[in-house]
Amino acid sequence: MDDRDLVRNAANHVPLSPVTFLERSALVYPGKVAVRHGRLAYTYAEFAARCRRLASALAARGVRRGDTVAILAPNVPAMLEAHYAVPALGAVLNPLNIRLDAGAIAVCLAHGEAKLLLADAEFAPVLRDALARLGRPIDVVDIDDSEGPGHGDAASRLGQVTYEELLARGDPAFAWPGVDDEWAPLALLYTSGTTGDPKGVVYHHRGAYLNALGNALAFGLAPDSVYLWTLPMFHCNGWTYTWAVTAVGATHVCLRRVDPALIFPAIAAHGVTHLCGAPIVLNLLIHAPESVKRRFERVVEVATGGAAPPSAVIEAMERMGFRVTHLYGLTESYGPATLCEPQPGWSDLPLAGRAQKMARQGVPLPTLASLVVADPRTARSVPRDGRTMGEVLLRGNTVMKGYLRNPAATAAAFEHGWYHTGDLAVWHEDGYIEIKDRSKDVINTGGENVSSLEVEECLYRHPAIMEAAVVACPDSHWGETPCAFVTPKEGAAVTAEEVVAWCRERIAHFKVPRHVVFGPLPKTATGKIQKNVLRDRAKPLAR
Repeated sequence: MDDRDLVRNAANHVPLSPVTFLERSALVYPGKVAVRHGRLAYTYAEFAARCRRLASALAARGVRRGDTVAILAPNVPAMLEAHYAVPALGAVLNPLNIRLDAGAIAVCLAHGEAKLLLADAEFAPVLRDALARLGRPIDVVDIDDSEGPGHGDAASRLGQVTYEELLARGDPAFAWPGVDDEWAPLALLYTSGTTGDPKGVVYHHRGAYLNALGNALAFGLAPDSVYLWTLPMFHCNGWTYTWAVTAVGATHVCLRRVDPALIFPAIAAHGVTHLCGAPIVLNLLIHAPESVKRRFERVVEVATGGAAPPSAVIEAMERMGFRVTHLYGLTESYGPATLCEPQPGWSDLPLAGRAQKMARQGVPLPTLASLVVADPRTARSVPRDGRTMGEVLLRGNTVMKGYLRNPAATAAAFEHGWYHTGDLAVWHEDGYIEIKDRSKDVINTGGENVSSLEVEECLYRHPAIMEAAVVACPDSHWGETPCAFVTPKEGAAVTAEEVVAWCRERIAHFKVPRHVVFGPLPKTATGKIQKNVLRDRAKPLAR
């Protein structure tokens, strides 16, 4: 077919962007509740107007296409609104992990060249330290959340204007410019990866649009869905559910804090149908006091990722009225890249057998182009025998653009034309993958990645420590926690408590070792520390 006379034009080609989901839902469901937060409720018309006000006010403060706008906040409406207003300007949203310490926040702000920072009052102390370390002025807007602990506290203010004051200055009918290129950067997310230096993962509009639709389809979201925000929006843009929920016209229920005493009542009060979270969230619900737990009128869908949930956790959740879907992905893949899609025959299996099937990482999301388990040196697929190990490789539009100003790391990640996840898995005959180990020594605690090298760097700076190695220790609450194996310098005396205190002063608290073991470190003939041996030694310490 000769189609040379058919050209791309404004009528047949529009750049894909998740911002358009809000435009549509505001048109189709203007009077429907879009966002709930405590006593507040916004309709889709009001939600869209607030986002346009924010975009208008940010533009008035000098935010332009390509500028970075950082935000440090829990799951509050301001965080959700920033996911539309900032990209709608063609600017780049940089959600910061609320668990980071001042040093790490300063590094992210500097590397991402943030022009403006939206900051929740709760984090004013750590931010004040971070801004001092940054060493340059930055425009700060204070989020004074009515449900937050710093509400109304003037001492917690870092800027000259609050978020609501900023919105009042904006135009609710502002015609935001939108994007002119779907490959343009939309978000910047920092991941510690395998080193202590954070890497800036860059998302584009096309990938966010497609992954949001893939998640909505895979998780069964619909206009009557009610989504509870138990997953941090700062983590992979909330696995792109910040846009997926809006795409179908469902309702967002914001939640500042993950607490069973808040989660169970919210599910009952608002008719929550869906929620997401790391296995630690599931554990919190399972082990909540009986006085807090409630039974619901319908099954609540739960998607979980991070470390694979034990089958016992899935069983316990099902007994409480939840149905668990296991997802797998990384920051570099916009969050979920695979899901354990239930097969018809699984419902006939005993609960224990079904839970084992459901604990696998599964098959590609509809919007991921392809996935293989392969030899990382050649990218050749391994047999689908459920035994042969290989690395999980991904390819598609829902893979990051790359690492910001880190061409070497980007090139290594995309070797052979695939994204190398660094996770080792087997491929089952039915096409489902199952993660068996990490090729990189990353510890996943409560859904957050901890670099063992970063913790080791901190330990090596202790004046009494000669050698140190950090590995993952299984933990019934967090999934995994850091375990430090330490060899003191000859003649030096140091206690486990002193080591923990040393770390707590220098790195984020969730990265601090929960266990400290003293003694010589096992090594190979070439002097390399045998971390596989240390992982075995850590297992008896599990709790």
